[in-house]
Amino acid sequence: MRQITTFFLVLLLTVTAACAEGTGEVEITLPRFQSVSVHDPSVIQSEDGTFYIFGSHMAAAKSTDLINWTMISRDAQSGCTLVENVQTEMHEALTWAKTNTFWAPDVVRLEDGRYAMYYCTCEGSSPLSALGLAIADHIEGPYVNQGIILKSGMSGYNATYYPNVVDPCTFYDKEGRMWMVYGSYSGGIFILEMDKATGFPLEGQNYGKKLLGKNHARIEGPYILYSPDTDYYYLFLSFGGLDSNGGYNIRVCRSRNPDGPYEDSMGQDMIQCGGAAGTFFHDVDYEGYGVKLMGGYRFQALDSDTNRISLGYRSPGHNSAWYNQETGQYFLIFHTRFAGSGESFSDRVHQMFINEDGWPVVSPLRYAGEGKEQVEEDAMSGLYKVLFHQHDINSTEHESVLATLKKDGTVSGSVSGTWHAEGNCVELTLSSGIYKGVFTRAADGAQSAMVTCFTALNEAGEAVWGIRAEDE
Repeated sequence: MRQITTFFLVLLLTVTAACAEGTGEVEITLPRFQSVSVHDPSVIQSEDGTFYIFGSHMAAAKSTDLINWTMISRDAQSGCTLVENVQTEMHEALTWAKTNTFWAPDVVRLEDGRYAMYYCTCEGSSPLSALGLAIADHIEGPYVNQGIILKSGMSGYNATYYPNVVDPCTFYDKEGRMWMVYGSYSGGIFILEMDKATGFPLEGQNYGKKLLGKNHARIEGPYILYSPDTDYYYLFLSFGGLDSNGGYNIRVCRSRNPDGPYEDSMGQDMIQCGGAAGTFFHDVDYEGYGVKLMGGYRFQALDSDTNRISLGYRSPGHNSAWYNQETGQYFLIFHTRFAGSGESFSDRVHQMFINEDGWPVVSPLRYAGEGKEQVEEDAMSGLYKVLFHQHDINSTEHESVLATLKKDGTVSGSVSGTWHAEGNCVELTLSSGIYKGVFTRAADGAQSAMVTCFTALNEAGEAVWGIRAEDE
C-alpha cells in the first residue's frame, strides 16, 4: 500500500491551564502536526528517547515528541532502509508465504542492548504465513535475519483453532520475563514466553498458549501493555476489517498475568470470544466481547463553530500503546482511514487515562503535547458534541449528538441524565448506563482551539466521548 506523508496544519495558539497539583500554570501551544503513513504501527522508544514506529511493508518513522514524525523506511522494495537487500535476506519467509511484502512487525530491545525485529509474511487469502527474527545493533538497522520462528498454513493445518502466525507484539512483564503475543483471524490470539538473551521462544511451547479467538473471527493486532498504576496487563485488539468499509475498531481486555486469562468489563472470559463452529467472519458471535475504546466516528460541525469542519476517523485500528514512567501518561498509537478518502491512511496518537474502575479511556482528540492538568469546574459544564461508540463492528461512522451538561448536575438535549465530577474524574448516568471516566483539556484541530473534553466507559464496555462546543 502506498505510503503518503500528510501535513495537517493547526493554527498556533497559546493557552493556559491550571496544573493538577496546583503548583502554577502550564502553557500549551497547539502544534503544527507532521504526520506519516505507517500501517499497523508498533511503538518503541530508543535509548536516546526517540520514538519509533515500525509497520507493514517495512515502513518505519521516528519522532521526538509523538507529534512530528519523519519517515525512515518506506516499503519492502527499494525504499527499505531497515534490512539490506531485504528481498534476498528474507527470501525463505517470502517464498513460504508466496508474497513479496511484509505484514505488521514488532521491535524490542534484548537483554544485551541489541534490537530484535519480529517480521512476518502472509499469503493474504489464507493463513499461509511465516514469523521470523532479525537482529540489529542499532534501532534503525541494518537488521540481519536469524531465521523463521513459526510457520502456519501447511497441509493439514487446522486454521479454525491454530493461529495465523502474524502480528507479533513482544514485551517484558513486571518481573522482567519476555513474552510474545501474536495472531490474526483464523484460530485466534496466542502467547509464547521468549528468551530475552536470544530473542527466540523458549523451547517446548509449540504455538504457545491460546488467549482467544476461533473459527476465523475478525480479531487481530494484539498488543499488551502493563500498567504499574493498576497492576493489570491490558491486551489491546482490533476487531473487524482494516479497509475503509471493514469496521476496524480498537478493544481492550485485562489480566493480572501476562499470559491470561483475560476478561472484559462484563467479566467475560475472552477465551470464549470467537466464531461459532462452521462460521467464517461471523461478527455477531464476538462483537459483544471486549471493551470498545474506539471505532469509526464523526463529530458533526455546528453553525456556531469557528470552522465548520466535520472531525472523525474511519476504521481506526491495529494499535500499539506506550506508558511514560516519568509523567504517568498513557498513549494509544494507531493508523486510521478517513471518510471520503478511500484507502489512504495516516497515523495518530491519542492520550489515554485510567478510569475509576481501572480501564483505559481514550481522549477524543489527537495528542498535542497536553499533560494531565486539572480542568476548572467552570469549564466542565456547557454544550457538548457527544458521541457514543456503541459495541458494534461499525462500517460507517457513528455521529455525534448535542447535549448540555448543566451546572446543576443534569444532562439535557439529545442525551438526558445526570453527571458528577470530583477532580478530573466524571461519572455520567445516562439511559445507556453509568459511564466513568475523566475530563481533560485537548487540542481541537478543527476549531484551532484548546477545549474541554470527557471520555468514559460504561460497564458494558462502551465508550462515550464529549467535546465542549462552547470554548475558547
